[in-house]
Amino acid sequence: MAAIIDGSAAATQTKDELKQRISDLASHGIVPGLCVILVGNNPASHVYVKNKEKACQNMNIYSQVLRMPEESSEAEIVNKVEELNRNPKIHGFLVQLPLPSHVNTQRVMNTILPAKDVDGFHPINLGHLLMGEAGPVPCTPAGIIHLIKTTGVTIAGKEAVVIGRSNIVGKPLALLLLRENATVTVCHSHTQNLAAVAQRADILVAAIGKARMIKRSFVKPGAVVIDVGINKDENNKLCGDVDFTDVSEVAGYLTPVPGGVGPMTIAMLLRNTVEAARAQLL
Repeated sequence: MAAIIDGSAAATQTKDELKQRISDLASHGIVPGLCVILVGNNPASHVYVKNKEKACQNMNIYSQVLRMPEESSEAEIVNKVEELNRNPKIHGFLVQLPLPSHVNTQRVMNTILPAKDVDGFHPINLGHLLMGEAGPVPCTPAGIIHLIKTTGVTIAGKEAVVIGRSNIVGKPLALLLLRENATVTVCHSHTQNLAAVAQRADILVAAIGKARMIKRSFVKPGAVVIDVGINKDENNKLCGDVDFTDVSEVAGYLTPVPGGVGPMTIAMLLRNTVEAARAQLL
């Protein structure tokens, strides 16, 4: 039976470690500031932003949310981004995705000042990640690496399979796993014999957005399985990309949904914000 990887506990420990850094910044008169631009009425986005606000309040991080209507133009959103680039009180900010369909998301993201890009999605920061250089790292992939390490499993030398190649999770996670000296395979919709490929993995990450798609036939006995998915099943119940009950019988370690990757994503966002504020002291 798989050991459950407690993302909530790991996130709490990360946030506790950040409190000392925040206290050090306060002694220099700096309060880390995080802002979220929220466009439209996407229900999931509003839940995510509310969780981020709550986390900031509990950590003595200044938090601001700029809510904009669904019909906001691309130029109006870009103007808000540029205002935040100039605002010394805001050390990091993000544009909550997805944006409305009439907006060029990449143009908006490219406008964010790389030093304030706490999501780590700016092309310059992704370039730093590719080259193994310092810089903000996308929050969910960073949280996944942390969760894997909490198991005590050594990543170096292991075979890792990432199912999903998004710019938000799959691709940056593959780079981070390579940085940790894993042998990495990225699978996607054109991968043949997906279950057979997945079953080779010592570390298997599912980030595909399909409810309970990953069954025990995909999992090598004893593997570390990380479930990134947030889905609703046929009964409108929250579930991941992994069939938790089925896979827990063969995996060595397994993240739950909820309570796995989600809390660590927010903890990594707070860490990126604190690091952006600390850069002012350098």
